[in-house]
Amino acid sequence: MNQRKQVFVVGLDDFNLKKLQRLPEAAECDFLPAIEYQEMRGVQNYDMEALIAKAFQRIDEHGKIDAIVTYYDFPGTNLVPVIADRYHLTAPSLESVLKCEHKYWSRLEQNKVIPRSIPMFAAFDPFDEQAFQKIEMIPPFWIKPIKSFRSFLAYKINSEHQFNEYMQEVREHIDYMSEPFHYMFQNFDIPREYADMKETMIAETPISGHQCTVEGYVYDGEVVVYGIVDSVREADRSSFAHYVYPSSLPQEIQFRMADLARRAITQVGLNNSAFNIEFFYNSTVNQIFLLEINPRISQAHTDIFEKVHGVSHHSIMLNLALGRRPKALEYEGRHRIAANFMLRLYDAGRVTGIPRQEEIGNLQSKYPEMSLKLHVKKGMHLTELQGQDSYSFELANLFLGARNQDELLEKYNDCLSHLTFEIEFDEVPQVR
Repeated sequence: MNQRKQVFVVGLDDFNLKKLQRLPEAAECDFLPAIEYQEMRGVQNYDMEALIAKAFQRIDEHGKIDAIVTYYDFPGTNLVPVIADRYHLTAPSLESVLKCEHKYWSRLEQNKVIPRSIPMFAAFDPFDEQAFQKIEMIPPFWIKPIKSFRSFLAYKINSEHQFNEYMQEVREHIDYMSEPFHYMFQNFDIPREYADMKETMIAETPISGHQCTVEGYVYDGEVVVYGIVDSVREADRSSFAHYVYPSSLPQEIQFRMADLARRAITQVGLNNSAFNIEFFYNSTVNQIFLLEINPRISQAHTDIFEKVHGVSHHSIMLNLALGRRPKALEYEGRHRIAANFMLRLYDAGRVTGIPRQEEIGNLQSKYPEMSLKLHVKKGMHLTELQGQDSYSFELANLFLGARNQDELLEKYNDCLSHLTFEIEFDEVPQVR
């Protein structure tokens, strides 16, 4: 009889599998795909019924399951409660997950407990010709789908003319996420008022300041915050430049964020789940604003947690799924500070060359902790990249650790100067 824990993963990929296999708990666990990464990323459409059936079939054929986990956004976070319910496993309820992920529903819940920490917001139907007038906000404001990831179809609106221009793009692509997301509302026991909404977009007044992500979890109703990661944006842009951990925010501000996180998470009813919440701290008005709640760990932060703590926060996710209280993360890593740098371009083109193994190997000899996660292949066009934000193309993630901020940036600049990406641009790039 196999006594090892059979842990199924929605969105299993090599990068995260290696992280899982390095956990202390891995000694007693086998990690198996409920859904493979390539079955839920870079796909032409999301067939939720087929994905659910595929996961059930794989689990049934295997014959044993002890836990179900994911570190990926939709459809991963939506599939976990469905699978857990069928096999009587520990997981958050589907309704609480949807309360986090449905941007309008989530704002309504947040407004009940932290009204001063959210922007003005309004849901709208992108196919309504009078949508702009009905929003009743003066530009600038942001528009985004009620469900999306990585800033898909998110735009800053400065005028009615610009709004109408973007609506052409939105109408063409909104169903990619809204239809499969809507499937979850229509086919499970979710309040009809949200299942029947025609509005698939939300408008919000801008929030700004120092952006960061609070990582935490809920175990048996107790909300715990265990880390805050700074999200540094490109100068004068909405795209991220890098994530750095631990946060540089004053302790008092971090405590206030943790308190807001506890109130919001308790309100949506999330339980036995990891979460991450994106916040802005505006020092000018000394105000904290909540951007969004994600009912999962941020897999973009796993490597930097590992560098600082000696173990990635996959351990939090895994222990919760096994029905255990997660262990506190000790500072047993080799580095005091770590970052995930996003290597980006803002102009479209074809990739004619990527960093050679020799280049990567030389840098890893110099910086043993350094790793590079490539998103592009030679010959591909940047427009083929899936899940990008609306303004840029992410070529790769560069992970580094250091003793302090200065050493971290020194390593980053050195790596950047020795990693060669060759792009044949569609047009001559603009000087920025």
